[in-house]
Amino acid sequence: MIKRTILNYLEQWQGNKYRKPLILRGARQVGKTTSVNEFGKKYDNYLYFNLENKQDRILMEQEIPLESKIDLMYLSKEQSKKGGRTLIFIDEIQNSPSTIALLRYFYEQHNDIHVIAAGSLLENLVDIKVSFPVGRVEYAAMRPCSFREFANASEFSGIYEYIIEKPDYSQTFHSTLINLFNQYSIVGGMPEAVERYLDNHDIIAADRIYETLITAYRDDVEKYTLTNKLINVVRFILNAGWGCAGEIIKLGNFAGSNYNSSDIRAAFQLLEKAMLLELVYPTTSTRLPAFGEIKRMPKLIWLDTGLVNFAAQVRTAIIHSKDIMDVWRGRIAEHIVAQELLTLSHSVNQKRMFWMKGGGGGSAEVDFLWNHESCLFPIEVKAGHNSRLRSLHSFIETSPFDMAIRVWGEPFSVEEHVTTIKRKRFKLINLPYYLVGCLPQIVDRL
Repeated sequence: MIKRTILNYLEQWQGNKYRKPLILRGARQVGKTTSVNEFGKKYDNYLYFNLENKQDRILMEQEIPLESKIDLMYLSKEQSKKGGRTLIFIDEIQNSPSTIALLRYFYEQHNDIHVIAAGSLLENLVDIKVSFPVGRVEYAAMRPCSFREFANASEFSGIYEYIIEKPDYSQTFHSTLINLFNQYSIVGGMPEAVERYLDNHDIIAADRIYETLITAYRDDVEKYTLTNKLINVVRFILNAGWGCAGEIIKLGNFAGSNYNSSDIRAAFQLLEKAMLLELVYPTTSTRLPAFGEIKRMPKLIWLDTGLVNFAAQVRTAIIHSKDIMDVWRGRIAEHIVAQELLTLSHSVNQKRMFWMKGGGGGSAEVDFLWNHESCLFPIEVKAGHNSRLRSLHSFIETSPFDMAIRVWGEPFSVEEHVTTIKRKRFKLINLPYYLVGCLPQIVDRL
């Protein structure tokens, strides 16, 4: 079984004296149920309810006092109350709006009981006027597996954990880890596909999993929207949009369609709520606060690069490449780095950004910006020592910060005294792909 980092988050939540019922957000099949079931083993009493099950849903929706309902919960699962801690897990809670409202009463009347709820389409319920218990619940996001999780489930977990602690020694194990990261770039992070691949190292064996996932997302369309027009637009994006991954897109006539920008925007918003993708907007700011400027064209990033590879049929090119920067004009490398950046936090409000130079004086674009400890770090995904990094220099010249990050296929190194054209000095971290998920620790050390 893959050990997920969400378990560390759940342990912190468990020990927080200000703990509230937790709503765990994430796309279908990212491992929410498996992870909470594993976490439930830490409790003396663990009750699991799936609201796709009619009997569980009827129980939750009964209009009886909470104390009586808790007694029925134990009875329905044929469990007796033991001493110690209790965890109630309510899965697929989006199927019962009244159960969502019930969470506030667990917080107000029975905060001694730990409650986790999970669902894949929860934010769409806001559109049908469901009452969320504001201030009585907290939220966390779960993503596909990160490379760290992938590596720790492989035979190279010891090597990877060693390099995290001593990145300066990455030269010794670089070829092993870059090869492992290339495998991750092909497979992606959907847990079932990762487990299938690591069992036998046969990527074709995971094809049925990818096909099933994409079909399920398409079949969910009616759950995203109630209007026939939007249903058609969403279906179009789920068919044609994979080929635009990592690309700056124009909403009007997206992917050669006849749909106008307002219809495409509405469909993308629905798919973002389902956490299947994100429209990553640029900012022209080099200092905080910085926000994505939605009037500019966004970059399309899907939830998982393995799904992109399968649906866009670019997997063979990755298999035969020495550096993923050589594939699909560097878009796969940029996409997998974007995916890794999102795993740095379990915040549901986390948004990625990239930078574009504002005003005159020529064009410049930095692949991503990363906000850490009130510092805004520019990140470029570039190959080789000869990359000029002009856009990175342009950002640094107007930034109050003096550190930048290049992600590449070479070993870890730090250039202490890089100088821009305007003679501003800054520190450049050269970060191999496989260490993107450790950015906070590396930057804090430096």
